Amino acid sequence: MAIILHCIAVWVVILSCVALGLTEGMNSRYSLGDDLLLPYPPGSRHGSPHSHRQVRNCQPVFHGNVTHETWPAHNRSASPVATSRLFTSDVSKSWPQRRVNGHLTVVSDPLRTVSVLEPGGRGGCRQRSTAEVAETARLRGCLYAQNGGFFDTRLFDCFGNVVSDGEVVQDSGGVQNAQFGIRKDGTLVFGYLSEDDVREQENPFVQLISGVVWLLRNGQVYIKESMEAECDKTQKTGSFDRFVNVVSARTAVGHDAEGRLVLFHIDGKTEERGMNLYEVAEFLNSQGVINAINLDGGGSATYVANGTLASYPSDECPAHSIWRCPRAVSTVLCVHEPLCHPHNCSGHGVCVQGDCQCHPGWQGPECASLVCQPSECGDHGVCTENGCACDAGWTGSDCRQACPLGLYGDGCNQTCRCANGGTCDPVHGSCSCPAGFHGDLCDQECPLGFFGLSCLQRCQCAEKCSCDPGTGSCNATFRDEQNSTMHRAGQCLAQQLWRDWKKEEDAHTPKRYFTEQTWLVITAVLASLLMASVAGNLIQACRKCSGRLAQPLYSYTPLHEMNGGPSRGGEEDEEGGGRGRGGVYQLEDSDEDSS
Repeated sequence: MAIILHCIAVWVVILSCVALGLTEGMNSRYSLGDDLLLPYPPGSRHGSPHSHRQVRNCQPVFHGNVTHETWPAHNRSASPVATSRLFTSDVSKSWPQRRVNGHLTVVSDPLRTVSVLEPGGRGGCRQRSTAEVAETARLRGCLYAQNGGFFDTRLFDCFGNVVSDGEVVQDSGGVQNAQFGIRKDGTLVFGYLSEDDVREQENPFVQLISGVVWLLRNGQVYIKESMEAECDKTQKTGSFDRFVNVVSARTAVGHDAEGRLVLFHIDGKTEERGMNLYEVAEFLNSQGVINAINLDGGGSATYVANGTLASYPSDECPAHSIWRCPRAVSTVLCVHEPLCHPHNCSGHGVCVQGDCQCHPGWQGPECASLVCQPSECGDHGVCTENGCACDAGWTGSDCRQACPLGLYGDGCNQTCRCANGGTCDPVHGSCSCPAGFHGDLCDQECPLGFFGLSCLQRCQCAEKCSCDPGTGSCNATFRDEQNSTMHRAGQCLAQQLWRDWKKEEDAHTPKRYFTEQTWLVITAVLASLLMASVAGNLIQACRKCSGRLAQPLYSYTPLHEMNGGPSRGGEEDEEGGGRGRGGVYQLEDSDEDSS
């Protein structure tokens, strides 16, 4: 039983310790937010009811139309980048005197060492977040940090204009409250800004934050004029007047004559200890501050050094009223080691101790300028991080030299193929042929009968003879392929002329009725008939020769018998037996045939 009771007692102690630890954690993390110091009544619109024109028209005449002041920022590197001094001062001129504790931080080269931070990091305002100054400061590695602009303590909206490291987080839409900003060229700006001033793009803001009440303008206290600009008549005797004159914890930002930024913070508790805004303005003026605006105060006033709370908050902790806890606030002013602007060196370099070390091909404090400028590359090149990038057909460091003869294209790395002395285009490589040649590569001579550039002119030689393809001269000597072409053309022409002559001859020659073979047959037949006739005649002649040998060669017939008289021979024949004196004569067969 004793062992059980002992175990129970141990568990009770453990649980008590855990509960105490959680309570302490909560106490150190959150505040009750009881010390509220608001310039405008709760639930009302935050910001001036006046337009920028009204603010401009109501300011003292000697300021002209300018509603803000500018000052060139300190731009020399210093080590350390900032000095922070803790001070204790008597601020009351009457008895009993009030003693305040605070911090005055002087920052060198604010363009590179000061940033406006959103609560809890980037996107905090959009997400309606709040965070302790120490938490936001640790995320960014701030050397020193203090709370910045005002915010809605119920909905946690950031109030006013907010530009963080060149990013426009929030635009107030022209609400006229005191502003502090740093432009791209390092100019410090304090006062009231029009919407055009806020949105200027030629020299934009890289840091911008809104406060309430312009404390010092050109070394003079400017609180009364600021109240005219930032509140209406009812607020002057109400919440705004109380906001200005009540003692409380305060924060402010300003600059000195050298352009160094001055961060001001004092501890306090509303209506118990601290300073009113007139006392803040006079204290800053005594420290050589030229222009300054008031930032969020009361329980929001917080100062952090190297990530650790260095101020005495006025808000009570939830656990017990004797404890004080820092409030979760909105924007933060952060002092850090030198940063580059822009932080990424325009994407073309590396930030080293606030200086951009540019990548090859880039130059300038922001690494935003190419080593070669567009004008250096002429009309035939583009400036790139690697120098001039030349158009096709051009070369040289400034892209002003055309490609050498025989080369063309990007980088002049392609070889022309033009023949016969043709020149190629340095961009595309197309060939321009000399007189007498044509074709994509100038590898063809002009056709016969043509000459000149592009072979567009006709030869004017007598008898339509060909001419020199280059000059058009009729006393031409052809070479190589054209000479061979002419030889083949002459042969072809001669053959054609012979064929034409042959046709013409054939046209005038009488046509044969029989072919050669027919005539040979006819000749052979006639020769055969002739031979047969000769043979017959020879046979007949032979027969006649044999008949003549057997008969007398001739017969005798008296003339008177031929004439029809009596034949003497007949008488004698009758008388003497037919004897004749001169022999008997007979007619030849041929004579008989003829008779």
